[in-house]
Amino acid sequence: MKLFLILIPLLALPSTVHAQDAVKRDDHQMHRLHGDPKAYIGALEDPKRDAYQKPHEVIHALNLKSGEVIADIGAGSGYFTFHLARHVGDKGKVYAVDVSPDMILHINRRIRELKASNVITLLADPDDPLLPDRSVNRFFFSDSWHHIENQSKYLSLMKRMLKPGGEIVMIDFHKKELPVGPPMQMKIAREDLIKQLDGNGYRLTKEHTFLPYQYFLVFAPR
Repeated sequence: MKLFLILIPLLALPSTVHAQDAVKRDDHQMHRLHGDPKAYIGALEDPKRDAYQKPHEVIHALNLKSGEVIADIGAGSGYFTFHLARHVGDKGKVYAVDVSPDMILHINRRIRELKASNVITLLADPDDPLLPDRSVNRFFFSDSWHHIENQSKYLSLMKRMLKPGGEIVMIDFHKKELPVGPPMQMKIAREDLIKQLDGNGYRLTKEHTFLPYQYFLVFAPR
């Protein structure tokens, strides 16, 4: 890929939407980690995460097409961002959306290192990804939906921002005791997520069950 960087600068906002690293943590430990960007990036990029997150299998299951536009919400360190970018190709685009300026800076550095012109960083509001209407083929959430503050508003906005035939991909931790992931009180049970999206005008279209600790659901607007 020949590539140039596009940066969408927005207001710096609190770090509330993040991906999840490969260690089980309580609230205090998570708060402390999020306050140390270098440590947090290191945790997100820990090779041990691959064993349960299975990024290559996830990308294969998505069956991405060249030219697609993907919004990676709560992109964090870009753990999935660059996998997605490789599969949508030069004609495609991945928006790396996060509310943390530190994460956006880190991804910008990675964009420069990799010469990845099809990745666009977007520093967004906690309750609004700030994307244009009808601009995205898929919204991708990996371990980040449980951090969204106003989920009903987010679901309404995404419906406007999806292109016709668009999808929302949700990967998150089962609500039970697990060796990795956020505290129990932050988790959203699979059944509750399905009910939530159904109540906001989405239907479940696919489910993949190969992840050991997480559900992997795909929704489309009705």
